[in-house]
Amino acid sequence: MRDTYSLGRVAGIRIGLHWSVLVLLALLMWTLATGIFPDTNPGLGDGTYFAMAVVSSLAFFASILLHELGHAVEARRDGMKIDGITLWLFGGVARFAGMFPSPGAEFRIAVAGPLVSLVLGGAFVGLSLLPGLPEPVGAVCAWLGFINLLLLAFNLLPALPLDGGRMLRAALWRWKGDLRSATRLAAAGGRVISLALIGLGIAMIIFQGTFSGIWLAFIGWFLLQASAAESRAIMRRDPLAGVRVGDVMVRDPVTASPDQTLDDFLDRVAWSSRHTAYPVVADGRALGIIPFRCFSDVPRAEWPTRRVADCMVARDALPTLTADDDLGAAVAALRRSGLGRTLVLDGERLVGLLSISDVARAVA
Repeated sequence: MRDTYSLGRVAGIRIGLHWSVLVLLALLMWTLATGIFPDTNPGLGDGTYFAMAVVSSLAFFASILLHELGHAVEARRDGMKIDGITLWLFGGVARFAGMFPSPGAEFRIAVAGPLVSLVLGGAFVGLSLLPGLPEPVGAVCAWLGFINLLLLAFNLLPALPLDGGRMLRAALWRWKGDLRSATRLAAAGGRVISLALIGLGIAMIIFQGTFSGIWLAFIGWFLLQASAAESRAIMRRDPLAGVRVGDVMVRDPVTASPDQTLDDFLDRVAWSSRHTAYPVVADGRALGIIPFRCFSDVPRAEWPTRRVADCMVARDALPTLTADDDLGAAVAALRRSGLGRTLVLDGERLVGLLSISDVARAVA
């Protein structure tokens, strides 16, 4: 969602406005001034209704902005970069650079917006109940309290990309340990809710002939498209999401003994099974990795006397993994190690060998 107009920055976060907000703002002002406020507070006069509508509409969009700022501020606390906030036809969008770092971070970021709406809704309702408040002011506060609580309820629907859908995905992500699977399940729930909203909207149009039915069906259609887009974005952004180390690693790799001389290792192992590195194992216990490049580091005359244990990279110097570890996190560990490969263990026992080239083949 690209900004049409820039409104500056709040707490260092860039705020933008899409042109569709102007359409919704005009429609909301007209609805409040000609329909809602004359019905709830008759006899106040057209000028008063117009002023109430302007204040209410602007305060409504300010409430949406505060809702999105709640997301943005919490995201920044969790170490995420914020590209900005855009207000548009369906409210607001806080744009984050990159993916949520953890299920807990996504849940905290998702729940921050509804908490702001809850506080605003409660505050406006409380203000509307104050004795002696002028009727127009009380009516505006009552409507703002209602609309913020309605916004809260709508956002808590378990449908991506609504806050409730993000909270659901975070919970599924925590439970299953798989972002891709959690996204699929949350998106499926979003599709069910979206189709229900579309069906309800069409029913209202047919049986009641109300304009709100068109609006409800349109919202359902938007959620349906947005939920599908969220799923596609996750698959494009993180092709390794949900993939385990055990899905990619080389199982039962050719191994070396720590007591073998380099000459013996070359004759008995390396010539018959040519690889770039070999796990070193003794008595079922993984000790490290010997890279084939070690032969170029050791003078040829020393091969008959130098042992594998003298040249290997010890296990303590390697990022050790298990078969159930997330492959994305494993890639980051491999890059830090400098060797480009590491051991996959079950306790002390070797179960596989993982290298950057294995990951590249999996992505391809």
